[in-house]
Order: sequence, then structure tokens, then C-alpha cells
Amino acid sequence: MTATAIHPRSVPPRALAALTAAGVPPLLARLLAARGVEDASGLDLSLSMLLPPETLTGTTEAAQLLADAIEAGARMVIVADYDCDGATACALGVRALRAFGADVHYLVPDRVALGYGLTPPMVELAAELAPEVLITVDNGIASLEGVAAARAHGMSTIITDHHLPGDTLPDADVIVDPSQPGCGFQSKALAGVGAIFYVMLALRAELRARGAFSGGGEPNLADLLDLVALGTVADVARLDRNNRILVTQGLRRIRAGRMQPGVRALFTVARREAARANAFDLGFAVGPRLNAAGRLADMRLGIECLLTDDKDRALALARELDRLNQARRAIETDMQGTAHLALEALADDESAGVVLFEPDWHPGVIGLVAGRVREKLHRPTIAFARGQDGELKGSGRSIPGLHLKDALELLAHHAPSLMLRFGGHAMAAGLTIREENLAAFRAAFASVAASLLEPADLERRIDTDGALDTADISLESARLLASEVWGQGFPPPLFDNVFRVERQRILKDRHLKLDLTLNGVHFDAIHFNHAERAPELIQAAYRLEINEYKGVSNVQLLLEHFEAA
Repeated sequence: MTATAIHPRSVPPRALAALTAAGVPPLLARLLAARGVEDASGLDLSLSMLLPPETLTGTTEAAQLLADAIEAGARMVIVADYDCDGATACALGVRALRAFGADVHYLVPDRVALGYGLTPPMVELAAELAPEVLITVDNGIASLEGVAAARAHGMSTIITDHHLPGDTLPDADVIVDPSQPGCGFQSKALAGVGAIFYVMLALRAELRARGAFSGGGEPNLADLLDLVALGTVADVARLDRNNRILVTQGLRRIRAGRMQPGVRALFTVARREAARANAFDLGFAVGPRLNAAGRLADMRLGIECLLTDDKDRALALARELDRLNQARRAIETDMQGTAHLALEALADDESAGVVLFEPDWHPGVIGLVAGRVREKLHRPTIAFARGQDGELKGSGRSIPGLHLKDALELLAHHAPSLMLRFGGHAMAAGLTIREENLAAFRAAFASVAASLLEPADLERRIDTDGALDTADISLESARLLASEVWGQGFPPPLFDNVFRVERQRILKDRHLKLDLTLNGVHFDAIHFNHAERAPELIQAAYRLEINEYKGVSNVQLLLEHFEAA
């Protein structure tokens, strides 16, 4: 069992004093200061504070190329990715370009048959639509062969992406990716949907300068911020200030009822109240239903749901996405059972990196399984499923301390024949190997992980915001925290206190329900997916949650970890 250590976050005193002096409630000031907000200026999340589009390399050139194409009546095709970020990016691009008068279509690859990104086979499919301009969203930065194929067909190419580039960039007409060399854009955490949103902002400015809206009718791109918020949160993009602005503004519009019919329908089938939407809803309710289409079926279902203005059609598509998500859950549960059996066989294996493969695993769900195993073992994990022609498709999830794409690059340097393709981020990556190379890859990945990880990296660490006074463990505090936007890189508040366990019981053989006391005050608590009983005194890491039952709201402690105090 991996050891777990609780570490309270440090709170810079100057930032705390500045925020408190600005009138921020003391508890919220403490949380914001610990997350790098230095003063009241960091509280301004209005659209006027967004980084300017022209500072994102390539947006000006992309806007000029697209404006020329619109004026010439040229056909455009967007090539999307098959996850939520790719679907929202595609829907945003199509909606915005059509609002600007463009002739635009889209394609999205089949995960199993065509794989990820702008490949030569995808270019051949696009060629059937006879486009003059090919635009990628949430992919393309590594598509050297695909861009070359598009150029051979006489297509202009605009790459909009946010993934890390390789040593060589594709020979596209324009590349918009904050991670490309030489780009000074201050938000490297921009999601794929954020990149195309910035291109559309630049395009609107270019068309405005050309007098395209002199007679009125200028599209309001802020109406698409629900898509930006959804894709950004679902892709687990780091919530730096720029992304917090985008997500905050998108959520405000969702809460006000100003969203695409498909987004509204997805909230409906997920049984979530859009009027009280938060980032958790986007990441764990709406996003997975869109992702299910790309994992098990065809992401066109998801994109069409986001594109339609027909409320009835949107609801019908959302219900199909909900059905697919239920099927995805069943498949994932079955695969996790198989993975746990494999882990039992690896009980004495102290490898720094874990590689799993089962012949009947579904390639669309292996990333989720890798994530669950990573959480259980606190080790970087790659799960493989069978692809075509003797290939294995892999999806990896990492831990703090190991940049997964860098680790794969190091592996490729030492053993260039082991991987056919790979790409990704610090915390997640995809790759393809030959099945006969599985054993060699497993050994090589474990070796590379061991060389990059320090012993302290293999300790599961829980960063908390320290202890709360009993007066702050309240419904008022829970509501205050729920009104803010939290997420990757701006983590939701997590506190730790020592409690006395007065009563406890197991619910549905899976969840631990507890009655806790702190300084004589009673609190309801629950630890989901944890069926082991607690000792009399526990140190618990917990979140404040609003529990509603029969119209009555109360604060509940959502435990994430506890140990004997």
C-alpha cells in the first residue's frame, strides 16, 4: 500500500492581508492566497482581462487566411478530435464560421479505424468534400504526414492545437498552438477549444476591419463561451487566470440559461441543474456523456448535439449520449475488475511504472482504466488494448513528478524501435506499439520511470488547506466555496481536522457513512467507495458539500482520506 502524507498548503501572508483588506471573506482569502492570487486585481475575471488574441502566435495569420477564404466563398473542413475538448472545439468553430458566412463542414476520425489526428487517410476523406482550407482543432501539431498529404491535394492548412510539439513542426500554412516554439502567449494551459476560440476572436476583428459588419449583424462570440468552459474543464486543462476567466464566463452564461440547446439537453439527461452549474458538473456529468460517443461510437453524435438549434433533436441526441455513457460505465467496471486481478498478480512488483494489457479490453476505455489504476497504486500507468494489424493502442496516466510525454521521448531515444507513435501531455499520453514488443516495452517503461522519479514522488501526497474552525464548517461556507470556479491547477478546497467517530455504518456495501464530532459539534460525513470502518479518532481530509434532502439543505463532509489520529 502506498503511503499517504497530508501536507497543508502555505498561505503567503502578504497576499492574505491584501485580499482581506479588499473585502474578501477571510476563509476565501486564505484559499485564494494559497493558490497564487496575490491581490484584488486577481479577482477580476471579466472578459476584458483575457489575454489579447494577437499575442497568441498565428492567430493574425489564421484570421487573414480565413477572411480571404470567406470572401472567396472557399469551402472549409474542420478535422476534430474524438474527445470532449475536440467536440466542443469543432462545434465552436463550425458555429462561429457559419455565423461569419463561411461554407464549413467537419470530419472526426473513428478512434479504432483511423486513430487520432490529421492522418493521410483523414485527408483522403476530407478530399471527398473538396475543401480549399483544412482546419484542425485539438490536434495537428504532430501531423507531419497529414499536412504533407493535404498540401499535395492543394489544400491550405491551419493547425489549431494545444498539445506539445515534437522536434519538427508540420509544414502548415499557419500553426496556432501556445506550446509551439517561440510563442509568447502567457497561457500555455489553453485547451483545444480555447485555441479555436482565440482564432475566431482574431477572425472577427479581421472581418470587422474589412467592413464585413458595417451593416450590422456582428456575431457575439461570447455566446459560445459555454462550449469553451465545457471543453476546458473536461480536458482537465490547468485553470490559470486566463482559463479561469473563460470557464467563469461560460458558467455564468450557463447559469443564466444562455447556452447551446445541446448543452442544456446534456444537463437535463445528467439530472443536473444548469441554473446552479459548476465546474464539477462540466467535468464529471456533462463531459463524460460527450466523451462516451468518442469512446464507444462516433463523436459526430456529440458534435451534432452541440450544433443543432432544434431543442427536441438536441434532447434526443443527449439521451443517446447518456445511453452510451451508461454502456461505457458497464464496460469500464468490467475492465477494472480484470485490471484488479492483474494488479493482484503484480502485488510484489515494485516497478516505478505499470503497464497493463488484456486482449478483450475496449480501446475507448483504456484511458479511464489507466487513471483508476494510477489512483490506486500512485504509479504512472499505461493500459493497452488491441488495435489493428498486430498493434496495441495504449493510453497512459501519470503522477506529479513524472512528465509522461517526456518519459516516452526518453524511452524512444533509448529504444527507438519499441513505439510506432506517441504524443500527449505531462499527465496523459497516447501511444501505439507492436504486440510482440509488449514485454520489452513494459521493462523499458519501468526503467525510464525509475530513472525520472525520486522516492518522495512515489509517496501519495494530499495537499490540504489546513484545519477549519467549527464555525467555518457551515452551510454558508459551503455555498461560498461552491460559487467559485475550481479545477486543475486551482484545486477545490480540501481541509483536514481530527474528528471523533461517534457512529458509522456501511451503505450499499460500498460507502462509509459517519457521524463525527469536533469540539462537541456533530457533523454528517460520507466516504464514497470506501467500505472499511474507521477508528475512534481520525485525521480526515474532506471537502464541504451541500447535501439536499426533501428540500432541506445541510453541510456534509465529503471525506477523501482518513487515517488513525
